Amino acid sequence: MSEPKKIGMLTPSSNTVLEPICSRMLYNVPEVTCHYGRFEVTKISLEQDALSQFNFEPMLQAAELLAHAEVDVIAWNGTSGGWLGFDMDYKLCEEITKRTGIPATTSMLSQVRAFKEHNIKTIHMVTPYIPEINKLIVEQYKKHCNVETVNVSGLAQTVNRSFSQVSQERIEEQIKEVCVTPADALSVVCTNFPAVGKVEYYEERYEIPMYDTINVLIWECLKMVNVDPAKVKGWGKLFSRVTVNN
Repeated sequence: MSEPKKIGMLTPSSNTVLEPICSRMLYNVPEVTCHYGRFEVTKISLEQDALSQFNFEPMLQAAELLAHAEVDVIAWNGTSGGWLGFDMDYKLCEEITKRTGIPATTSMLSQVRAFKEHNIKTIHMVTPYIPEINKLIVEQYKKHCNVETVNVSGLAQTVNRSFSQVSQERIEEQIKEVCVTPADALSVVCTNFPAVGKVEYYEERYEIPMYDTINVLIWECLKMVNVDPAKVKGWGKLFSRVTVNN
């Protein structure tokens, strides 16, 4: 038997959500495995100490360690490109590939590609972030994929560890709040935010597909290693949607 395809994930050090979620998503896809490397991220804000967490060198060093496992793709499972700019994510991917020889992507770039492939033009957005960061994400959506954000709900939190402790009840309040008007999709931005754990419930209850920054990354990584994303069951309509030729 051939060795499974291996996805290497760059993970914020204080994140406790993405690793178990990604492993659960791939439970019934034995031909793919996930492998994780951490670097320091504890705070999400626009203060300099928070922004400096995303300097490339620690991320590249973590990527080099993942490369020792001969992974097939390296993915930054984080959303910093939303406020630093998607151009920074493109540059990060270039630097990872230059350093390791391995193709790379990020949560935010995966979301952009999913929006484009599925002809998503309008979204609602839910995050745990402060308003200033949400505003920057909305601007990046408009600039890079011409997606309009209709309604936004954030929790004004900055401590990354706290994002994972938000209850599903509070998350549902946010989703209910934004879904009062129509949109093509629901964007949930933060890979330490447990909304995607109930993705099927939210999609059915609020009649909107969820493009969470965890499930979009798995979706794109599977495409990058030539495994059909439709093999993932129970984690959102994203995995069964047909690509639209724009």
